[in-house]
Amino acid sequence: MNKSVAVAFCGIITALSTVLMMCTGILPVATYALPAIAGVLMIIVVVELGRQWAFPVFAATSLLSVFLAADKEAVLLFIVFFGYYPILKSLLEQIHTKWLSWLLKFVVFNAAMIVGFFAAVYILMIPIEEFTIGTVFIPWILLILGNGVFLLYDYAVSGLVVLYFQRFHGLFAKWLHKK
Repeated sequence: MNKSVAVAFCGIITALSTVLMMCTGILPVATYALPAIAGVLMIIVVVELGRQWAFPVFAATSLLSVFLAADKEAVLLFIVFFGYYPILKSLLEQIHTKWLSWLLKFVVFNAAMIVGFFAAVYILMIPIEEFTIGTVFIPWILLILGNGVFLLYDYAVSGLVVLYFQRFHGLFAKWLHKK
């Protein structure tokens, strides 16, 4: 494979992901949707070039997003979960014991959400009182509900991988692996 083409391809995916992250301030729902979509672009790099190329794309997108994206909560979500999860998913799904694979996926998700919460409080300086309604501490409820949403997200990402292989893999593979 031509390394120059691979670097250029990674640059294009980094740019697309960064543009998506820059658009997070447009709509309130974009705070959650666009980091997830930007992360899904990592699948293309994993499929075409491998995880060793995808992690630098995630790192570059994260760094650029810190400086260029207006919605820092969205950037935080990308960094603590959505950006690297599609890359990690490709590794976790190689585990032959299905229950262990799912257990590790849920451990990663829950750990990421807890780290994200503390980062929001201590780095983004969101007052912890903002997370309570009356005497109810909302993050615990959101974490429980989030596990269900994560299950749907993981399923959707798997479907996108299948769709990518069916529709686009051959197209990019020809371009990337030309001699």
